[in-house]
Amino acid sequence: METSEVSFEELIHFGGFDYAGQKHYVVVVNRTGSKLLSMEFDNTAEGWRKFLDAIKAFPKIAFTIETSCGADVERLLDAGLPVYPINPKSAQRYRDRKSVAGCKSDELDAFCMADALRTDGAAWRRLLPMDSSTHELRVLCRDEIHLIELRTSLINQLRATLHDYYPVALEAFTDWVSPGAWDFVITFPTPAELVTAGKRKWQKFLFAHRMAGQGKLDERMALFAKANEFTNPVTAVISGKSLLATTLAIQLRTLEAQLCIYRSRITTLFRQHPDYACFGSLPGAGEKLAPRLLAELGSCREVFASVDALRAYAGTAPVTKKSGKSNIVHFRRACNCYLRATVHLWADLSRHYCVWAEAYYQQKRKQGVAHAAALRCLGQRWLNILWTIWQKNVAYDEATHTRNQVKHGSWVVRHLPKSEAPAAT
Repeated sequence: METSEVSFEELIHFGGFDYAGQKHYVVVVNRTGSKLLSMEFDNTAEGWRKFLDAIKAFPKIAFTIETSCGADVERLLDAGLPVYPINPKSAQRYRDRKSVAGCKSDELDAFCMADALRTDGAAWRRLLPMDSSTHELRVLCRDEIHLIELRTSLINQLRATLHDYYPVALEAFTDWVSPGAWDFVITFPTPAELVTAGKRKWQKFLFAHRMAGQGKLDERMALFAKANEFTNPVTAVISGKSLLATTLAIQLRTLEAQLCIYRSRITTLFRQHPDYACFGSLPGAGEKLAPRLLAELGSCREVFASVDALRAYAGTAPVTKKSGKSNIVHFRRACNCYLRATVHLWADLSRHYCVWAEAYYQQKRKQGVAHAAALRCLGQRWLNILWTIWQKNVAYDEATHTRNQVKHGSWVVRHLPKSEAPAAT
């Protein structure tokens, strides 16, 4: 079955795909909205074979589904079927049109999505399959983010556990993302064991983990010496909590080792990607954020026909609600959360590499704009730049951007430090 090259105008059948964990429900309608197929099938190899066999009777068909990623979407694309994803909130509104009473069922959901695709799908954006290298990079980058969130959760649990019985450890170390702090808990799991170990072992540990510099050696040695002065007086609590703290520290060490493997694979894929020069040139993005930006934008330029589409997708563009004398502008929530977080971090880091970015941010702050909002505004400008160089597949050039700022009379130029301001021409 190959219908992937069929344009929307040529479609004569429309399918709604209501997916779930164990079973899926599919409804197919024709151009007039008449229901031609209604079936439920198991999410198994046999179930998918039955589904694909059933829709062979409907040429020039497309499907809509309430997600743009996942195994089910990939199976539909692999079968050569055009896919038009729909936002779950929009799908709910279409269901409300069919059932004012608020009835709900898998069949009704599938039918409403199929009928919505039939009536309004011409304006929807079709989901285009990614090339394998970009797809793998996106999977790795998103999973890396989830693992970093897991690491943060484990660190918070470890700090809470130490607070119950080992306050000296929290006072001696402030950076709990550092493996050295985890090793300290593993090596000296209780205050008593720390005091018993003695100064020579303390020094050996601190020097081995490079934690003895910048005047920290004497400070930490003094803290270790009085580790028993303020701790939980209940021995049972110390015994139990020390085991939990050690377990969490070992989990963090294991997780960090796997994160290193992820970063290595991501870096290798990123450097081999055809768009490496473009994304690798972005100031402040570095080896961590640049691959995430590339993974979320992809390599297909047709996906974002304009910079406004990219801004809305990244969540930097605000939402305006205007009616009569009311004009409300608020934060955009319906967006790609991975891309929004990445752009936020990138905008913040870019201030340390680009003078104009820092000047823009500081001017927004002087105008009374909050830190996060100022970074969203800066992210808006960066996305304009990124979209342009991405479409042209060229690297970012600071001199070129400065010339463009002067040419178009950008107000940012007026706020650059005198030593950095371009000469008038």
